[in-house]
Amino acid sequence: MLQLDHITVIAPTLAEGVEHVRTCLDIDVPFGRQHPDMGTHNHLLRLGESTYLEIIAANPDAPQPGRARWFGLDNQAAVRADWESGRRLRGWVARTSDIDAVLAGHAALLGRKVDFTSANGSFCFAIPDDGALPLNGAAPSVIDRLGKPPSVAAMADAGAGLQSLVLEHPEPESIIALYRSLGITDSPNVTRGEQLRYRARIETPGGLKELT
Repeated sequence: MLQLDHITVIAPTLAEGVEHVRTCLDIDVPFGRQHPDMGTHNHLLRLGESTYLEIIAANPDAPQPGRARWFGLDNQAAVRADWESGRRLRGWVARTSDIDAVLAGHAALLGRKVDFTSANGSFCFAIPDDGALPLNGAAPSVIDRLGKPPSVAAMADAGAGLQSLVLEHPEPESIIALYRSLGITDSPNVTRGEQLRYRARIETPGGLKELT
């Protein structure tokens, strides 16, 4: 079984990502952590009891990792092109308690299991060999926290809550079928659109706002 863990704004730089979220939600998202194994860093915002927002970017001060970065962040030209087209909320991460079982039937789509150890503990993450977003972001990235819940309690709580996540896609039926085959319990609502685009409706102290 898979369920929504967090949504991801994939930015050319962290500063641009933070500014975009500030513009959309009127919330300043504080720094989260660095990922030495991936050469990336992020800002994090709690969106509920077990869900959060991640703003992630390549870390220009980090050495090159020994493999492709996650979230497609090695392809900076594509990250910038998506950014300039307004596709900034580019994906989401689903959690599982058995990543091996998930990948047994979907490794070609979701990637290979990579083990990580950080200050917040150990976890596993599925990453395609080229680091790209699974199905260009229509399919989730997958994380296994090895029995631990998401560490949202330690994240900034600005009074924001995720109300809905919508994926616009040219072939919604195929994406709905994919989510069903993956056994996702709380997948995005999928509607027809000209191109892949996410829209998150988030309740904030200033009212209901949209992040794209």
